[in-house]
Amino acid sequence: MTTDVSSLPLAEFGFPGPLRDELNAAILSGAKTTTTGVLADYVHCGDPMPRIGERSAVVDSDGRRIAVIETTGARIAPMSEVDDRFAAAEGEGYDDVAGWLAAHESFWHSDEFREAIGDPGFVVTEETPLVLVWFRLAEVLDEPV
Repeated sequence: MTTDVSSLPLAEFGFPGPLRDELNAAILSGAKTTTTGVLADYVHCGDPMPRIGERSAVVDSDGRRIAVIETTGARIAPMSEVDDRFAAAEGEGYDDVAGWLAAHESFWHSDEFREAIGDPGFVVTEETPLVLVWFRLAEVLDEPV
């Protein structure tokens, strides 16, 4: 049975394009069970903090809902508290937090991200508050909507 996803909040991973496609593939395969956001992005966009049990519709690069995920954990922590286990659970092939950090710093320091949060000089440091989220794949939609 397919869930009615029209009323679920959207879960958008990365920006539309190759990165989002890669992240969604990792979610659909079950390899990606964590994600990281910058608290400043949540504040800028007015997005609520993730809540345990909350279900969200994963969208593809064309804005179609392709799956449902359920939040199983969430907390705000400084970047320095991300560990190898959390980094590996992002499902992007990180063997340790160093690889995770390099990729995430590159994304968060990109012009596209800085524009999205309205801060052209945004820089992450070890003290930057992050939103660490754990989730499970609840459903893959038979037909994207």
